[in-house]
Amino acid sequence: MVAPPGTVLHVAKKGETMATLVRSYFADSSYMTISEFENAVRERNGDFKGAFLKPGANLIVPGMDNPIHSENAVLVPKDFEVKAVYLTGLMAGSDKGVNIVREWKKAGGNSVVFDIKDSDGSLSIASDNPLAPTGHRPYIRNLPKYTHWLHSQNLHAIARIAIFRDELLVTHHPELAVKSRATGQPWRENGKLVWTDPSNPAVQDYDISLAKAAIAGGADEVQFDYVRFPAEGDQKDASFHFEKTHPEWKRSDVITNFLSRAYEQIHPTGVMLSLDVFGVMAWQRSVDLSHTGQDIVGMAKFCDVLSPMIYPSHFFGMDGYKDPGDAPEHFIGESMDRFLKITNGSGVVIRPWLQAFAWRTKTYSPDYIRVQVATSHEHGGNGFLFWNARNDYSKPYVAMPEMASKPANYFHVENAAVKTTPASKTVPEVKPAVQKSAPEPTAAPSGE
Repeated sequence: MVAPPGTVLHVAKKGETMATLVRSYFADSSYMTISEFENAVRERNGDFKGAFLKPGANLIVPGMDNPIHSENAVLVPKDFEVKAVYLTGLMAGSDKGVNIVREWKKAGGNSVVFDIKDSDGSLSIASDNPLAPTGHRPYIRNLPKYTHWLHSQNLHAIARIAIFRDELLVTHHPELAVKSRATGQPWRENGKLVWTDPSNPAVQDYDISLAKAAIAGGADEVQFDYVRFPAEGDQKDASFHFEKTHPEWKRSDVITNFLSRAYEQIHPTGVMLSLDVFGVMAWQRSVDLSHTGQDIVGMAKFCDVLSPMIYPSHFFGMDGYKDPGDAPEHFIGESMDRFLKITNGSGVVIRPWLQAFAWRTKTYSPDYIRVQVATSHEHGGNGFLFWNARNDYSKPYVAMPEMASKPANYFHVENAAVKTTPASKTVPEVKPAVQKSAPEPTAAPSGE
């Protein structure tokens, strides 16, 4: 038996099931969801109904005419007006995640943020880096295929990497953790072992390698989250690599030095680098700067976009508001004004993370979404990113069409379309990326 063009002939093995057959070919198929692919395989083989395959049986596997193993970024200017939702790596690689993207596109979105590495250290892409966790199947098994599909939908692909908060890395490589001055053992933030040492070159190089893998896989933008030092726990007990190698440095020097190294390698590719930062950093309080190391002025020199996480519900005890979650106009307006002021003249774009969850917010609704976007727009924000840890965007789906009907109140460019110019770039040799990542249990990127 010869397989027709665009198909593959599969000879069933003993004990093999339809599910295992579908999983083995899915990454190279032209289908974006497992269910669609399985239905096509069953239909192509006489509407096969069973779960187990007969040993020796010949099956035709459709959708194999154009396997995708490479994809270039499609470049946009840094002031491209992003309208994005966030997906965990697990969600992005699932049928449900594909349908979320379709729904978001239908509602008027033009971009998707998806995890390459989440803050538990789990990867969404395969990596041959010796520090990468092993033993888990990546959630997005073919990154070029995924970004190619996003590009075919005219969507901007943003690859999120949680940088220095990495539970798996410090669990398997405790030598890379922040150290306790008292014991010499890995330091714990409020009892939890989760922080790598931001000043350790091995940690930095690992995260930069993941950024390169995302770029090689076709991502249009790399987004760094948790690009900071731990802000809680016993700070006096925490010791870091840089205190011996660069005793004159502050934490902010470590962060800006890391970013200068990363930007030097990312910027020439044409792919944008964006940074998630604490919303409270706009207030420039010395205690926040000394703990996190997030010097906004310094960071703005080594990125294209700053994305402050200005979820109203997270401004605990700020500006005299008992329920800050129900004061989006104040906190988003004040945050944007402050971020624009302190980055004035840097050329960096301010594109905020906005709240798409009901935590500590009695008024969460489609109108709450619209108020946030309108306030950010009025105060100089360029585009927006919606965060929901469970990837529930039911409220933004409702809000987006109404915003599109009155674009001047919400957007700088009506119906802003994604770039059309494929990248012509040279990326360092990196093996194809594949993925795996886990949902953030809290309400904000960086758990902030």
